[in-house]
Amino acid sequence: MDRNRGAAALIGRLDRRGRLLWSLPKGHIEAGETAEQAAVREVEEETGIIGRVLAPLGTIDFWFVAEDRRVHKTVHHFLMRALGGELSDDDVEVAEVAWVPLDELEGRLAYADERRLIRHATTLLEETA
Repeated sequence: MDRNRGAAALIGRLDRRGRLLWSLPKGHIEAGETAEQAAVREVEEETGIIGRVLAPLGTIDFWFVAEDRRVHKTVHHFLMRALGGELSDDDVEVAEVAWVPLDELEGRLAYADERRLIRHATTLLEETA
């Protein structure tokens, strides 16, 4: 997300050890949705921010264990511009939400693949400035 080209909305979730891990908003694609529509919906559900897709940032594939089974997930990420809404952590899966300045994102994000996407987003923003 891009708030005045200076910040991104991040979500914080508690891991099994109770540590707060910051990441980009994400979720699953509902039946009949495009990846872009799902991204807009999930960002609003998880952060309260209404956004518009500007450009694709890439995909991240990963595996995790849930309820004693391995799950494969592919997440499509997009650069988005915030159009409105209010930052909110009302989603039950989200412990905290925050606007984080772009130059602080890499230090805040818990996952290396997401830090790589942020570098790509920063480049895209510089090219369109």
